[in-house]
Amino acid sequence: MVIIDYQLSQAEILRSLLDKADVQGYLTAEDIIDATPQGDSMRNQHAKLLNQLHRMGIDILEPEEPGDYPDTGIDHVISEIDLPVGLEQIPIEDTVEIYLKEMSRVPLLTSEEEVSIAQRIQKGREAHLELVASPTRDNSEKYHMLEEIIEDGRLAREHIIKANTRLVVSIAKRYIGHGVPFLDLIQEGNLGLMKAVEKYDVQRGFRFSTYATWWIRQTITRSIADQGRTIRLPVHMTDRIRILKRTSHQMEQSLGRPPTIPELAQQLELLPEKVQWMLQVSLIPISLETPVGDEDDSELGMFVEDEISPSPTQTVYQNMLKERVEEVLATLSPREARILRLRFGLDDNRPYTLEEVGAKFGLTRERIRQIEGKALRRLRHPYRARQLREYL
Repeated sequence: MVIIDYQLSQAEILRSLLDKADVQGYLTAEDIIDATPQGDSMRNQHAKLLNQLHRMGIDILEPEEPGDYPDTGIDHVISEIDLPVGLEQIPIEDTVEIYLKEMSRVPLLTSEEEVSIAQRIQKGREAHLELVASPTRDNSEKYHMLEEIIEDGRLAREHIIKANTRLVVSIAKRYIGHGVPFLDLIQEGNLGLMKAVEKYDVQRGFRFSTYATWWIRQTITRSIADQGRTIRLPVHMTDRIRILKRTSHQMEQSLGRPPTIPELAQQLELLPEKVQWMLQVSLIPISLETPVGDEDDSELGMFVEDEISPSPTQTVYQNMLKERVEEVLATLSPREARILRLRFGLDDNRPYTLEEVGAKFGLTRERIRQIEGKALRRLRHPYRARQLREYL
């Protein structure tokens, strides 16, 4: 898998997709989404790509992962998203469970039903525009007819949204563990689904579920980029990291071991330094106050080693050394002891220069140097040196 350069033109992206279709014999929604840069400005490009591929007769399938369902389309995937199948391991509240049960009652739409519903929605929009343009009720029969068409369009819109909510769950499941609760992922995906309904053009020929997949994933990934991390990443980088992790997982399955950074870089056609950087920024910080244990009576910070603060043994050692230094300095004259304290920063951990010490005592720097030298020679006396030698 190759992470597509975000500066590629549409022609270059189309060429890369056609090359992949020649190898696989088909394309998946994931192939098209991965090839299309994420962002508001790329929505039209995504639709144009779908339209061009459809006109060229390229089969577009929508498995959860490339190659999982080579002989079936999106309906096969969605049909498996039915409570409780596939969702037993997802910790959800009762309200979410009720929602999923209600969602599973709406049957999936066939291609013909999608076209029919999309046409009803379009007629409803046109009737609304006509009604707004001529708000008078001079022709009550036409007015009521337009209202009926608008209502039918509203019902059709509601129907296609409910029929594709399992598609939202199918996509949202892939993003569990990215820092956004599962219910919020579904909510964001539903917003993307509603946008897809508004933007879908049945005349372009591709299925609604193919078009909606991009919108759903767009809103979910944007939500994760905005809410899922303490340190926000751009949407396009979030998408690149997702591709990196998926590629790493696929390579681990085939190699039987985690891939190395050079192997990942070769597979993704990136520099190893770039892959290393992406792996680093993909790490999600964890609060030291995170509860741990069955009873949540401990915090993570209690089990993390403090590599900066000294250990209890080091603290005792430093205190004993400080006491012994004080004893040795007490054998010097007060002025000599004071000068050594200032020169070596024994009181405030800030060593003073000869000029600074001289200013405090009203002496020249040369005189301070002489007094310091004399005091150090006295400390080197065998009697005094013996008291400090054991700490060296």
